Amino acid sequence: MNQRKLYKTIESFDSRKFDSTQDLLAHVVRQLVDNDSIEIRGGRVWKLNQQKETYELVAQIGMVETIKAHFSVRVDDYRMFKLLPKHRTMVANETNAYLRSKGIFKYSATGLGELVKVNGAELYPYVLSFNTDLSHEQVAPMLNIIGLAVTAMLRSRSIEKKRAQLEKDLDKARLIQQSILPEHELRFHNYEVFGISVADRIVGGDFFDYILSDDGDRLGIAIGDAASKGMSAAVQALYVSGALRMGAGFETKISTLIRKINSLVRRTFTDDRFLTLFYAELIDDKQGLCVYVNAGHSSPIVYRAKSDAAEFLEATGNIIGPFEDQIYRSEGIMIEKGDIMLLYTDGVSEAMDEKGNQYTEKRLLENLSSMKKKSAQEIARLLLEDVQKFNAKSKYSDDKTIVVIKRVK
Repeated sequence: MNQRKLYKTIESFDSRKFDSTQDLLAHVVRQLVDNDSIEIRGGRVWKLNQQKETYELVAQIGMVETIKAHFSVRVDDYRMFKLLPKHRTMVANETNAYLRSKGIFKYSATGLGELVKVNGAELYPYVLSFNTDLSHEQVAPMLNIIGLAVTAMLRSRSIEKKRAQLEKDLDKARLIQQSILPEHELRFHNYEVFGISVADRIVGGDFFDYILSDDGDRLGIAIGDAASKGMSAAVQALYVSGALRMGAGFETKISTLIRKINSLVRRTFTDDRFLTLFYAELIDDKQGLCVYVNAGHSSPIVYRAKSDAAEFLEATGNIIGPFEDQIYRSEGIMIEKGDIMLLYTDGVSEAMDEKGNQYTEKRLLENLSSMKKKSAQEIARLLLEDVQKFNAKSKYSDDKTIVVIKRVK
């Protein structure tokens, strides 16, 4: 299961109300254990007791021998708890004699929640540990995403409790966000460009931007999607949009630009506040060169007018934010007269109807093909209208952004 899909899967576990955080975490572990596409046999939820400086086992699920109720381990006797804040995830051999007697000889663990200080050491308030036969290289990325997603879920619940205090500022935030988004329509030499963004809430985490070079011979086009929702997502989207504008002015290689933005986001935001980003540059030349970097974003579609075929521009690097020292590879394609490049966020392709059916990239491509002779503006508006109608009766909705680039001569 890819990183974005795993994150979305865990997000979907938060669809009901729970009496306590540990009930929520037990539900998450149960869903992971029951999911056939995630190779986890069993799991445990550990809760930090700051006064006693121990972690207590508060839930256990799956194919493991039952551990006695209220079993706890002292922090000083179990070095994993102090190492987790540095690594976030760990795979190690079990050292506790009692747990080994229960058949647990190896574990994989990840920390959750905001770090707290206990006797000078930073510790996670909750730890999830799992039984799996996967190697460290296989399980570490999965555990990272689980930790990020569940931490975001916990933070989201905390934020929602305070939402009423922020409502009076939301209208102002919406106006600020709208003022920073570019005009929908842009003409750049041989190209028509049209972008449109609709927030699921008053403000959203989607954004797009056009960045024209000083000499007018190069156009940068960005589309991004912050993983969280509402105000926190909007703040991150605005931050990255501003960083892109500043960085693009130095005319560095776009792979270097995206790497620097990843470092900035990692230093500025908590590691569960990631975003996906696609950035492309068009050049005023006859060949129609387009250079791009795709940082974990939904794969843009390039529709070829001559062959009536399509290409998907897959990721050339990881999502922006959580992981340091990332390498982002730039790729190039040629856009010929009549070709259309469609950029979109997952709120478009993964929009659901009332029965839970997804809109899908296939339907997006079919509609794009049927609109190939229309202008960029008509294509963007008609596609968004179709997605909105499809999603109108669903309980689940997300920010939706579409940018259409069409070479017209």
